[in-house]
Amino acid sequence: MIEKLIMTRKSVLSIAEGEEEEEDQSNLLSLMQEQRLRKAVSDVASEIGKYRKELEAITKIDEVKQVECECCGLTEDCTPDYIVEVKDSYSNMWLCGLCSEAVKERLIHLPKITMEEAVSSHRDLCQKYNNTTRLNPKLSLTCTMRDIVKKSSESRNSKKFGTSSKLGRTISCVPRIDTSTN
Repeated sequence: MIEKLIMTRKSVLSIAEGEEEEEDQSNLLSLMQEQRLRKAVSDVASEIGKYRKELEAITKIDEVKQVECECCGLTEDCTPDYIVEVKDSYSNMWLCGLCSEAVKERLIHLPKITMEEAVSSHRDLCQKYNNTTRLNPKLSLTCTMRDIVKKSSESRNSKKFGTSSKLGRTISCVPRIDTSTN
């Protein structure tokens, strides 16, 4: 009987050991499957990261913002990169194409002034235009006529003080240009 008990005990132990081995094997299999899953997720995440950069670049290209010219108030649709490029060129101010060309012309004709001065001068001119011509065209016409008279008066005064032009009008009623100097 003791032998039976010992045998029974051995069989119970061997059965328990077998169950433990099966449990260890199933744990090992689940651990391997979990590692494979983690590796697959990691691979997918790295692939998504590659495509994310490309997608961000594409969405940046398609991204358009409306920007208002700081001189004349005109709004244009531009990409963020273009906006930064223009601001860098014109003293951190965004200018429309027309105003930027006017500023370039001013720099060509007056090479001693800085970019900031040229932009400021053009902005003042645009503000003057927006405040008079757009709001009251008659007032603008009056101001323009006043400027023409002023320039004409200045040129007459300069003639009186000895500086004469090379071309002068004759005294007759028929308009002719007299090429001889007085």
